[in-house]
Amino acid sequence: MAQKCILLVAGDYVEDYEVMVPFQALQVVGHTVHAMCPGKKTGEFVRTAIHDFEGDQTYSEKRGHDFMLNATFEEVKADTFEALVIPGGRAPEYLRLNLKVLDIVRHFFQARKPVAAICHAAQLLAAAGVLQGRRCSCYPAVAPDVSAAGGTYVEVPMDKACVDGNLVTAPAWPAPPLACSISDSVGYKDRSVRVWRGADPSPKKFAFARCRAASRAPTAGPGVRGSQSISTHRTLSQLTASGRIH
Repeated sequence: MAQKCILLVAGDYVEDYEVMVPFQALQVVGHTVHAMCPGKKTGEFVRTAIHDFEGDQTYSEKRGHDFMLNATFEEVKADTFEALVIPGGRAPEYLRLNLKVLDIVRHFFQARKPVAAICHAAQLLAAAGVLQGRRCSCYPAVAPDVSAAGGTYVEVPMDKACVDGNLVTAPAWPAPPLACSISDSVGYKDRSVRVWRGADPSPKKFAFARCRAASRAPTAGPGVRGSQSISTHRTLSQLTASGRIH
């Protein structure tokens, strides 16, 4: 797989796993990921929120981790990246107010580059006006935004993802195929609409399941801050070392 340079748009209270897992997983399979946030520079942090499904009418929300950025927003030039990742959480509702962020999103659609959006990220896509005629999954409460923007909301289980040409979307963090769908889409060739059903026996397709094991991740570097790191990195590293991810 050829190495690609991928841009990840984050913001304060982005959903914890939706930013951590793609950021780390895409690097594990060989890509370079630059995470940035409006008004922030390389080495600064965004706070994350942990959304979970605990039997209530909507998701619960808890304080997550401090996610380190490795790109400076003011220096980002969209045409130097080959794909875009937009995590969900609280961040998209205010990121959509930033005109440069909207222009960045529009660039990837106009250039037909791969775009991955999960959960509430559809709010940003709708605000950018890029969903006309597109099929898009998202957190169900955001479905009206998709429809109002001219898109077709695709209802899929929380652990599945929808692919419409260069657009990869999923309703929430439990979607384990999302990171692989992003990686596969970097070199996509067709514009067929499909939904990952989880039937592929390849271990890679299941390598990104949510994990709450009490283990320590690296204590330095982009995406982590001291002991406030998630265990996903260790899980992915173990899979890589064992040859289960190629």
